[in-house]
Amino acid sequence: MNTSKTIRLDNNDNVVVMLDALKGGEISDIDGVIAASDIPPGHKMATEMIKDGTAVRKFNQIIGFALGDIPPGTHIHTHNCQFKGFERDYAFGADARPTDFFSETERQSFQGYRRPNGRVGTRNYIGILSSVNCSATVIKQIAETINRSGVLDNYSNIDGVVAFAHGSGCCMDPNDEGFKNLQRVLYGFSGHPNFGAVVMVGLGCEVFQIASFKETFGLVEGKTFLSLVMQETGGTRKTIEEGVRRIEHLLPTINSAKRETVPASELCVALQCGGSDGYSGITANPAMGAAVDLLVRHGGSAILAETPEIYGAEHLLTRRAASLEIGQKLVERIKWWEAYTARNGSVMDNNPTPGNKAGGLTTILEKSLGAAAKGGTTNLNGVYKYAEQIDAKGFVFMDSPGYDPASITGEVASGANLVCFSTGRGSAFGFKPAPSIKLATNSAMYMRLEEDMDINCGQIADGSKTVDQMGQEIFQLWLDVASGQQSKSESFGYGDHEFVPWQIGAVM
Repeated sequence: MNTSKTIRLDNNDNVVVMLDALKGGEISDIDGVIAASDIPPGHKMATEMIKDGTAVRKFNQIIGFALGDIPPGTHIHTHNCQFKGFERDYAFGADARPTDFFSETERQSFQGYRRPNGRVGTRNYIGILSSVNCSATVIKQIAETINRSGVLDNYSNIDGVVAFAHGSGCCMDPNDEGFKNLQRVLYGFSGHPNFGAVVMVGLGCEVFQIASFKETFGLVEGKTFLSLVMQETGGTRKTIEEGVRRIEHLLPTINSAKRETVPASELCVALQCGGSDGYSGITANPAMGAAVDLLVRHGGSAILAETPEIYGAEHLLTRRAASLEIGQKLVERIKWWEAYTARNGSVMDNNPTPGNKAGGLTTILEKSLGAAAKGGTTNLNGVYKYAEQIDAKGFVFMDSPGYDPASITGEVASGANLVCFSTGRGSAFGFKPAPSIKLATNSAMYMRLEEDMDINCGQIADGSKTVDQMGQEIFQLWLDVASGQQSKSESFGYGDHEFVPWQIGAVM
């Protein structure tokens, strides 16, 4: 076990991170520096004089700039370390390397649902989508009517009926980015492999017209996709009754789906961190990255997102870009976010949150360096717009906000059939139809919230497991959950309220 109270992450750093609280006057066991005051776990202490305006370094990267001289032993946080922009060397593709794929005999598998179109699901839900907020009540009542009726007791292969309501779909420009985001989200959900069938319900007079949506994306009504329009069906009661009738008619067909052995290459994992702390970039996120490397070597896919939370670390990803075009796409998204925040009177450093700061994260630069570790070390094989369908294997990036429900909504719409979510503060989260696995970044939080956390990555900081060992454990749990084992958040029924399409643009 590791009994040290501090850790130095790189020899070029001018800070150490507290693995345990350090009292004022106590000597750091790494550098022999005396703490000038009490410093909480996950927070940072200067190990040398950091002059006013010079860089504070962690992970051998810039995480901020000194506000005044910072003597050795000083607690470094928001009071004396500030965010500032600085030039990054994008070095497109400089670190890209051929992937060391596992041989056919080494590749693992899981038990998934192979759909008629060839895609593979990890769950077998029925989804009900609203085209507009006006039909949200109707879709919820269709789902509640079926789930409460007991009829699903006769269909053990169906995981449930879930309504995906949202607060948009009308009073928006059909040509703006926000509307296109919504289109891509609903298209991604309408054909997601974790659904046996999907029903879309609209009012009829909204901007988001179901008929034009089907035409745009080539959707054809059949056994896996159905639609209802309230103004045509006869209003609320008749639409609910018709929705229930149609779904009940489909139950035997959907229930007939059986799990079968499929290669691990069919896994597509959404990578997420929420309620991050000072341990996130040391334990859970690098361990998730190690699991991603294994998945990529098996031929699978992993989606990193949350563009504001790679800000200041994007140069580490562009170095791994498989092509110049891919690297430039990522930089273009970064520039879009700089302009987006500026025109809304905001700044990129509005993230981290108060909880992140309480956990020891000082600036977005520091948070991003830890968050980017979720993506492992393999090549960056694609950069996608929000909810755009992923068509590349391996490690990819999807543009999204850092708000977890909105980000994961986009990743699942893009094709993720599993979610892996790290947290240092204890974020409560699940996401139907994709099962969510929770990684705790520190042992203290894991012990408090063990019923909600699937894996304790705090064992890395405790010294009982390595990052690679933890990565192997995470990867195996991905296979087990993909095969039907419930994650902790699933056992509590999380996932009905996290569907949040990213809304941008003018609402008129």
